Amino acid sequence: MAGKKAETGVKQYFFVIRQLTLREIRRKYARSYLGILWSVLNPLLSMAVMSMIFSTIFKRNIENFPIYYLTGSIFWSLFTGATNAAMTALVDNKSMLVKVKLPMEIFPLSRCFTVMVNFGYSLAAYAVMLLAFHIPITPYMLLLFLYAGMLFLFSLGVGYLLSIIYVMFGDVKHLYSILLTLLMYASALFYPVESTSAAMQAVIVRNPVYNYIACARKCVLEAALPGANQWARLFVWSVGMFLLGKCYFNKMKGRVLQKV
Repeated sequence: MAGKKAETGVKQYFFVIRQLTLREIRRKYARSYLGILWSVLNPLLSMAVMSMIFSTIFKRNIENFPIYYLTGSIFWSLFTGATNAAMTALVDNKSMLVKVKLPMEIFPLSRCFTVMVNFGYSLAAYAVMLLAFHIPITPYMLLLFLYAGMLFLFSLGVGYLLSIIYVMFGDVKHLYSILLTLLMYASALFYPVESTSAAMQAVIVRNPVYNYIACARKCVLEAALPGANQWARLFVWSVGMFLLGKCYFNKMKGRVLQKV
């Protein structure tokens, strides 16, 4: 009997997440004529602009610059989209928090799932570009899904932290945008790491988001696996940040209703 109740609870849990995710997708594209197609067009248009600006500058250093940039861009968008969306999840859903008895962590989680769905649409455009630029399709590319899953876990942990902090301190939204700018330039989205100083390279390698991007590029452009140290960093950042964010969320969520 207890097992059936637990199974029913799990089904209801995922049903709510699914409904919230669908709601977020509909709301995002409600006033757009192209709708979900923007998830496909956006990375392509961004790639076109960045290629025109930087491909000649880094032509000697980066082979297949458009794919180099596009790989980094879609992973960067997954991180920034998930964390920014999760940050405001509790405040945006304060009426539901008060009226409906739902696990509070569902709201940041559904926001991150929404971004993951958009990431899936972006991968469709990404696959087309791989064919257009004659990138060999190899089994190593399946690792993209693993890296995306690990980045999702990392982003969810950050999202849990931000969602609580934003309730307590609304200005964190502006501070986080500044931090994201710093992280973006330290993620080597459009330049080769080797072109920077040794000190800057040390900073970039320690940037967790860059590690996911670097591994994705390695499996696509080099058909290779990351080294043992890089695997360790991916695992520690993903699991460690998720556990940290979840523990902090569980500790502080009792105060949320008093603040929202």
